[in-house]
Amino acid sequence: MTILLDKQVLGYHVWIASEKWKSSCGRRDKCKWQIANVGGVESLISLHWSGRKAAKATLLRVGGVAIIDGGLATELERHGADLNDPLWSAKCLLTSPHLVRAVHLDYLEAGADIIITASYQATIQGFEAKGFSRGDSEALLRKSVEIACEARDVYYGRCKEGSPDGIDDGRVLKHRPILVAASVGSYGAYLADGSEYSGNYGDAITLETLKDFHRRRVQILAESGADLIAFETVPNKVEAQAYAELLEEEDIKIPAWFSFNSKDGINVVSGDSLLECASIAESCKNAVAVGINCTPPRFIHGLILSIKKVTTKPILIYPNSGESYDGDRKEWVQNTGISDQDFVSYVNKWCEIGAALVGGCCRTTPHTIRAIYKTLPKRSAALSSQ
Repeated sequence: MTILLDKQVLGYHVWIASEKWKSSCGRRDKCKWQIANVGGVESLISLHWSGRKAAKATLLRVGGVAIIDGGLATELERHGADLNDPLWSAKCLLTSPHLVRAVHLDYLEAGADIIITASYQATIQGFEAKGFSRGDSEALLRKSVEIACEARDVYYGRCKEGSPDGIDDGRVLKHRPILVAASVGSYGAYLADGSEYSGNYGDAITLETLKDFHRRRVQILAESGADLIAFETVPNKVEAQAYAELLEEEDIKIPAWFSFNSKDGINVVSGDSLLECASIAESCKNAVAVGINCTPPRFIHGLILSIKKVTTKPILIYPNSGESYDGDRKEWVQNTGISDQDFVSYVNKWCEIGAALVGGCCRTTPHTIRAIYKTLPKRSAALSSQ
């Protein structure tokens, strides 16, 4: 029996379980499970590793493409949530956690392998401004991860009850490795003034200011049960550096990805060099992937090629719908984006030139993610062979 594993996995204890995934090796609480196809028989590989190595190996599956979920706020609003608040989607952690769980489930049933928590705009400072205590604010951060983990558990239960082919009424009900990524939005996201899309925080905001702002939040999320941290929509070089230094200073045990945004297809939104920003992630030992999010699809091809010049790590891509956002009116301009069909038409091209993780950001939906899942026909075979 021959088992081919990514070189990143070599050196870790591998246990081949029986066909029934419920089999236990006595260390199930510390195991990360992956489906393997060994000799034509679907088995389980339990890899005994700790946080960073676990997620890194999952992200580095040979020949596979992992699917990230899509926009959260759009879907919460579609479910009836009112997000007109400085906390934005994080408001639902207070008012309607059941809606957050429902959206996570929608994305899992659309084929997502990675779901991102509702903590993008959840900060201790933001909750305290609403009158919450420090303890309650920290509990809400943990709650964002707990909700995502609950959704994953519910999804696995539905998989057990689903049809043998993994497809049930259009839903993807296939037991597979699923990661929970704890979202960390930028300082500009906390300000809720649009500066996350400019990266202009003023001279008073220094590297140390940003590290102090994010420190406790990152600590809490790293210890909350998430598989990795997603530093999202990073608008400038100094904030990327702050994240990298925090991971090192606080000895964060789980991995992270760095995802930047661009409005010109060349630099990050602040005007800082994308190559310099991506190089920070490349040199960060905790970073397992680097890429782009919340950027129009038309820019992605060139941005992938640019990032490839400075990184050997997996490249992640989750653009927005291409629609324009009116910062003054705080709303999306209708009819300025592209259809799901056009969005998905780019996906295989992105994967061909180096994207290893693909999903959607603002204004993309479970329909978008389901279309991505369907347009990657080789994906399932690639994942099941690891």
